[in-house]
Amino acid sequence: MPKVTAPLDAAGISYVVFEDVDPNPSCKNVYDGLAVLKENNCDFILSVGGGSPQDAASCISIMATNGGTPQDYEGLHKSKEKGLPVVAINTTAGTSAEITINYVITDEERKVKMVMVDKNSLAIMSVNDPELMLSKPADLTAATGMDALTHAIEALVTPGAYGVTKKLSIGAIELIKEFLPRAVANGQDIEAREAMVNAIFLGGMAFNNAGLGYVHSMAHQLGAVYHLPHGVCCAMLLPIIERENAKRVPAAFRDVAKALGLVTDGKSDEACADYAIAEIEKLSAAVGIPKKLTELDIKEEDFDFEYLSQNALIDACAPGNPFMPTLDETIAFYKELF
Repeated sequence: MPKVTAPLDAAGISYVVFEDVDPNPSCKNVYDGLAVLKENNCDFILSVGGGSPQDAASCISIMATNGGTPQDYEGLHKSKEKGLPVVAINTTAGTSAEITINYVITDEERKVKMVMVDKNSLAIMSVNDPELMLSKPADLTAATGMDALTHAIEALVTPGAYGVTKKLSIGAIELIKEFLPRAVANGQDIEAREAMVNAIFLGGMAFNNAGLGYVHSMAHQLGAVYHLPHGVCCAMLLPIIERENAKRVPAAFRDVAKALGLVTDGKSDEACADYAIAEIEKLSAAVGIPKKLTELDIKEEDFDFEYLSQNALIDACAPGNPFMPTLDETIAFYKELF
């Protein structure tokens, strides 16, 4: 924090610090932060951290100028006024929350992650400094990095992808494939950290325009109910959902495979898809992501398959998937995690 607060002190800018944000930010976090903002007549928000503080800041910003409750803004472009200005200083290489119009808040009562897509929430300035990421532990680096990979792949295979977003996604995948294992193995590797910063910028711009898919729809529910790290949820679900997507749109995986290192000349679309999914699983294992929920102390007999599946189907990211799963298919996908 001194790296952030010292320049404010030197410039004579008064500020108040609010730190009570959960790993999956909740409505309570938003209300508490909004109260601090109003009590101190703050002019703008300086958000520091990974996706959780950035998401909380986005919702606080919107509610500061629009009023209402977090639930009022669930879905697409629900606010009328621009949010209070946010300067977003990012400290993890994963969510791209600092540069996108998407934020996610957990409704504790419903046990649902609410996805908000709102152009009025976009930060007026974002800072991605790899030096701020050098101290991040390996498990956090792995989880956030796999979230970034999920962004890039989902944005590449979604029907909403087009020429520019495809190039952005491919660039992100190439960087993550090469540099995420290095960043996990040695957090002080500044070259790897900087490459991951570039990757999340590329991937963020891709999904900000093309959209995401069903990996995120299902991952949101795991995080809301079981409070698991979002990136871990994405990484576990990514090969499951992309294997199903590949059955419907195998041609979409040719670029994914190429970005992951396959010479695709002479290869069928199906062979490219098989390679891509195998490489996703290999990378996930290499950075220490668990394959099964039992490794995270979640038992199958305690898992509410139907509730999570019903909420995944109505998640704002679901329409971006190449196909729309049924309730039974979604339940089957969750069962693959055991």
